[in-house]
Amino acid sequence: METSGDIIGRYERDEVKPSIEVVIRMADALEVSLDFLVGKTDMELDSSTLNRIREVIALPDEDRKQVFMVVDALIRDFKAKKAYAH
Repeated sequence: METSGDIIGRYERDEVKPSIEVVIRMADALEVSLDFLVGKTDMELDSSTLNRIREVIALPDEDRKQVFMVVDALIRDFKAKKAYAH
């Protein structure tokens, strides 16, 4: 992304607002979601995670349900191990 230090400083000082196109390019360059970049969420989803989510969403319903059952089981097991470790 080619942006001068001066304009970035003006963004940081809230002197000017970047266009939506610039904000999208910033998020892409930083490999974060727009929501994370603008502070609407503290959950950072990198491009690899987002791509995985897209792939799961594109699966047929039955296959997607299977993936979620496995993920739910792994999360449950992780939480149980964490709870018993303390």
